[in-house]
Amino acid sequence: MNPMLQTPLLDQVIYPDDLRKLDDKDMPQLAAELRAEMVDAVSKTGGHLGAGLGVVELTIAVHKVFNTPYDRVIFDVGHQCYPHKILTGRRDRIRTLRQEGGLSGFTRRAESEYDPFGAAHSSTSISAGLGMAVAAEMDESKRNVIAIIGDGALSGGMAFEALNNAGSLDARLIVILNDNDMSIAPPTGAMSAYLARLASGRTYLGFREIGKKLTAYLGKNIDRAITRAVEHARGYVTGGTLFEELGFYHIGPIDGHSFEHLLPVLRNVRDNGNGPVLIHIVTQKGKGYAPAEAAADKYHGVNKFDVITGAQAKAKPNAPAYTSVFAEALIEEARHDPKIVGITAAMPTGTGLDKFAEVFPKRIFDVGIAEQHGITFAAGLAAEGYKPFAAIYSTFLQRAYDQVVHDVAIQSLPVRFAIDRAGYVGADGPTHAGSFDTTYLATLPGFVVMAAADEAELKHMVRTAAAYDDGPISFRYPRGEGVGVEMPARGEILEIGKGRVVKQGTKVALLSFGTRLADCLMAAEDLDAAGLSTTVADARFAKPLDIDLIRQLARNHEVLLTVEEGAIGGFGAHVLHFLAHEGLLDGRLKVRPLVMPDLFIEQAKPETMNAMAGLDRKGIVSTVFQMLGQTEAAIGL
Repeated sequence: MNPMLQTPLLDQVIYPDDLRKLDDKDMPQLAAELRAEMVDAVSKTGGHLGAGLGVVELTIAVHKVFNTPYDRVIFDVGHQCYPHKILTGRRDRIRTLRQEGGLSGFTRRAESEYDPFGAAHSSTSISAGLGMAVAAEMDESKRNVIAIIGDGALSGGMAFEALNNAGSLDARLIVILNDNDMSIAPPTGAMSAYLARLASGRTYLGFREIGKKLTAYLGKNIDRAITRAVEHARGYVTGGTLFEELGFYHIGPIDGHSFEHLLPVLRNVRDNGNGPVLIHIVTQKGKGYAPAEAAADKYHGVNKFDVITGAQAKAKPNAPAYTSVFAEALIEEARHDPKIVGITAAMPTGTGLDKFAEVFPKRIFDVGIAEQHGITFAAGLAAEGYKPFAAIYSTFLQRAYDQVVHDVAIQSLPVRFAIDRAGYVGADGPTHAGSFDTTYLATLPGFVVMAAADEAELKHMVRTAAAYDDGPISFRYPRGEGVGVEMPARGEILEIGKGRVVKQGTKVALLSFGTRLADCLMAAEDLDAAGLSTTVADARFAKPLDIDLIRQLARNHEVLLTVEEGAIGGFGAHVLHFLAHEGLLDGRLKVRPLVMPDLFIEQAKPETMNAMAGLDRKGIVSTVFQMLGQTEAAIGL
């Protein structure tokens, strides 16, 4: 804790039970102190700032009104969970956020009983909450289940599927829609708050239940007609007709920064009524911290920063970031080809497509947090002769796998997949690591699967993908900066399925797929020094494989090691499959694939994670010596 911060009220709150002992009138001061504590903590660690600042009052109100952890509170995505962590026994560790051995940047079941469901991907809270609500109903318990979801996450199709299911089940689920993409206009102020209190109160809900029982005697159809008519009429005054149609009782919108509005409504909902309820609140991202209020997009996720000025600390890069290289290469190709379009799933800045949008505003499509729709949307474009580049993080592309298979691969449509954040991503941990894309794409017939070894290779692969029209094609690249190689003015079109030999040797062959090439070259230096002449090759393609290159490496070397920053079943598995069918696994050749271990590695610096996985220079050298039955110590390494 920062001794300079004055937080007398917050100091009294270790767990929510302590919060419930405080008077309602003290809540605004507690919110100010909690906000100051969060800003100070994130300034030291970096992390997600704006979303958490926007839900300070809501987080306090929910924990004050509901009996957590018995009552379940589920945060969608988890970007906004830092205030929740501070209030639930983790304040003493809040400055370890996203650090090795520290608190996760998201909710996590293993971390606290106050985190009933882990989250890091979007649009899951209502589904999980519904499952818990149904479980409570089956257990005949009085447990409340509260799912807090933002308006951005609500754009995900899964959220609407859950809303539809919840409305039909009539389970006791409370959904709080945190709308932080609109301002609090006068209609959502005092009058809206009054209507929300009225509509959530015992009197109105009592009349509503009596009315439903009376009309039930007239038959289901008339009951439904009268109930819908009442709700439609109320919808014209308070909004919410869509949610009512889905079967939810809708309340709001109300000011999510006002305890005078939040506390009465939450208490009314807690104490009255049955069935699913949706409370619509309006908040402001970055609330209470001027730099974040002024530039919410820049303060969604931050590096360490100066609390007074808001200036973020950034290490001076030695090479351009891969994301920027991709964006610039795509812009260059789009200048030559008007059929090229960009697609992002609510991540224009994260994928670099915001730069593309500045040059080609009519050729960029943000589909929202809806990767499934985005891929089939891309397939539709491709079917009409356009060249869509779907730029999606590896971990998020997983959400659209059926669409990749059914709508793209089976129809052999030339959708281009730009897979950002491939491999370990550091502070965001296992939920955001790009571990599986090579495995789940290279298994699909007709797919071309590439991985860039460096930033120049990425430019080549962007141009190669732009020129390829025979089916789907993907290329992966990591988070962070490149390795500092000389950059071409424009990428070259690579021959499909052809790798390259970077360094020639005679005894050991290191066949790299992706950005482990730099570590392979450094490992080769150590192996050469130990008298083990080493070849280093860059596969470029996991599918189709460069079978001539693999044959040459297998026949002319004693040891063949494949190296990739991906899960088992990827590039190395395809190489082994080929070698087995070629009869090259004859006992003479020693072969081993180096891949990510079969476990989820916790957050740390990417270089630390790769070292833990044995995918760094030292791990590669050590593996070669193990294969040869030797030790590094024997030759002084």
